[in-house]
Amino acid sequence: MDILRDARVVEPANEEEVSTALGCANRDGLAVIPRGGGTKLDWGNPPARADIVLSTAKLNRVLEHAWADLTVTVEAGCTVADLQRTLAQHGQRLAIDVLWPERATIGGILATNDSGVLRLAYGALRDLVIGATLVLADGTIARSGGKVVKNVAGYDLPKLVTGAMGTLGVITQATFRLHPLPRKTRSLTIAAGDREKAQRLLMAIEAATLAHVALQWRMAAGAEPLLDIQFEGTAAGIEAQEVKLRELAQPAVVAEGSPDVWLVRERVAESKSVAKLSVLPSRIAETLEAIAKISGGDWRAVFQATGIGWLAIEAPLEQLRTYVENEGGSVTILRGSRDDASIGAWGDTGAALALMRAVKQQFDPNGTLNPGRFVGGI
Repeated sequence: MDILRDARVVEPANEEEVSTALGCANRDGLAVIPRGGGTKLDWGNPPARADIVLSTAKLNRVLEHAWADLTVTVEAGCTVADLQRTLAQHGQRLAIDVLWPERATIGGILATNDSGVLRLAYGALRDLVIGATLVLADGTIARSGGKVVKNVAGYDLPKLVTGAMGTLGVITQATFRLHPLPRKTRSLTIAAGDREKAQRLLMAIEAATLAHVALQWRMAAGAEPLLDIQFEGTAAGIEAQEVKLRELAQPAVVAEGSPDVWLVRERVAESKSVAKLSVLPSRIAETLEAIAKISGGDWRAVFQATGIGWLAIEAPLEQLRTYVENEGGSVTILRGSRDDASIGAWGDTGAALALMRAVKQQFDPNGTLNPGRFVGGI
């Protein structure tokens, strides 16, 4: 990002150094851009100012893995892949499938609220994070939540900062609830035929008693829609689920799926122009039809069964945003041509914007952290 080119990079080694750096920047009127692995720095609006890039690279430890309690406390600069390798030693995992796990950090995925298809079974990050520590713009170190799954006391700071794009504070550590690693997994791919059939099948699968953990719909310009489904468990349990699926999907073709199908979201997100959509699961087919009409050419999309989709498209997105918002959904331009700059990265937030601004004012009255990057120029 060009605006970061002349910014000074600082790498605090602990929370106290983060506190000192932020306190000094806040006092001197300097804008601070928190950075983890740098995988999503170009998402959303570019910051209005950037004087300091605050890297969490040195905050990279797994602080406590309470495996008997199924919780872990980890510093924000630890990569997701490193955390998962540590947890796997005790047969556990953080049940998420984020983008670029070898580079993405815990603080980064929380700030951008990045999860994936596993949220269908295990919930999104807001459901998995149970505690957080962050340093506010004035240097105050704030802690919230706990280290046990049932802790509900206090201000729900972890959920508040999840998805806030680093505009409320610098996350320094987080505590998550964990799940066991599955004994076995199996992915299957269904050739649905056309959009209408794929829509009916997706809704039928969701309404059935199948115990799938992931379900996605992928499609591209001129291509047949494909549904991917993943099961976890014992070999016998998976086999029984597969039999039910094949009966439900008839006459569609069900084939063994490659594990690579779950990397489609990552490939879409690597495109030059990327949007994140949220629609009703029952309206995915209609949304894809609108995309095909608006695109005028090449496009690729992958939708989770929850209605969250990722779209790679070169066409301006104002018309698509209008359509989706009229249907009760949203379109966020994560990375796009500057033709989209006039409509902003974030869509219509309605009455929520006033509340978001009030929260920002409470946490960061001087606009020190990521100024302008979030909704409404927050």
